[in-house]
Amino acid sequence: MTDTLTKLAYQTFQQGKSYFGVAHKALSTQLEQLAVGKRDNEIFPLSPDVVERIYNSLNQIIETDWNDAETGIYPVETLFDNSWGDFFQYYPLVWLDLPKIWDRVRNKQYQSFDSQIDLNDYPKYYRQNFHHQTNGYLSDLSANLYDVQVDILFNGAADAMRRRILAPLKQGLSHFAEVPPSQIRVLDVATGTGRTLRFLRSMLPKAALFGTDLSPAYLRKANQLLSQLPGELPQLCQANAEDLPYGNEQFHGVSCVFTFHELPGPARQNVIDQCYRVLKPGGTFVICDSIQKDDDPHLNPLLHNFQTTFHEPYHRSYSEDDMTARLERSGFVEIATQLHFMSKYWVAHKPA
Repeated sequence: MTDTLTKLAYQTFQQGKSYFGVAHKALSTQLEQLAVGKRDNEIFPLSPDVVERIYNSLNQIIETDWNDAETGIYPVETLFDNSWGDFFQYYPLVWLDLPKIWDRVRNKQYQSFDSQIDLNDYPKYYRQNFHHQTNGYLSDLSANLYDVQVDILFNGAADAMRRRILAPLKQGLSHFAEVPPSQIRVLDVATGTGRTLRFLRSMLPKAALFGTDLSPAYLRKANQLLSQLPGELPQLCQANAEDLPYGNEQFHGVSCVFTFHELPGPARQNVIDQCYRVLKPGGTFVICDSIQKDDDPHLNPLLHNFQTTFHEPYHRSYSEDDMTARLERSGFVEIATQLHFMSKYWVAHKPA
């Protein structure tokens, strides 16, 4: 009975986030049309069948999320890990930031940064207003708003999508059964605000966790959020994922979430090569990112609309990229893929 009530509470919790996301997007879209003008000629209308497929897949990922918790992949409490304090503090700022976003959209400003932000230490492809965000990923405001914005984008399912890396990673770590839990080392590449590291900590309470990101602002946010957790604080490091600051064969598992669609092709390969280099033989690498073209042809109009609406200069290239071939080029074997809601996953292994 308790499990049934907990599951119902989780489903209600997720449905509430989903309805909120839909309501926010509907209202902001109407206001954007007033501020920027309609772009109907660039947007494909979604048929009722496609909308139904989207909501069916949303319900499926919520069910999968619950099942993984119920079977012990991670604690059930993880399902309710939501930073309500951040939400209520920063959601009003999402609205206050929208006029700036609409202004950049109207004026086609895609590389606009405040003068005090030094761009010299960042690769050219990173100097973008991804999602039309103010100052891209290089300000504390961006870091504070990111999780709220992404959860709205995915109708409240962003964390459920992130958590889909946990089961294959835990299965991969079982190959190191002789290693004490406190000596297991897991790296999250491009960790952002540390949401994935939070979920890794809930699954691996004794493991040594590491995270890298290129943005010092996002690392400050990650340190703030992760310091709230019990146990050892994950070790965070500012680094370009194309040049990870670790020796060869240091980690039993590596994850990378929502990153590859924001990289040009050569950088994608470099990051995969680096993840292979730092992974121990027999280790597991799990990627979570956007679905790709023709994973579900019915959803291609949705991908088109995403690429049209948001500033994602490398998403079209990513959506047609053969990521499995890239993983094989680096040396990975036993590569499997999964689809959950709007995300795609690659689970790859370094030969033992």
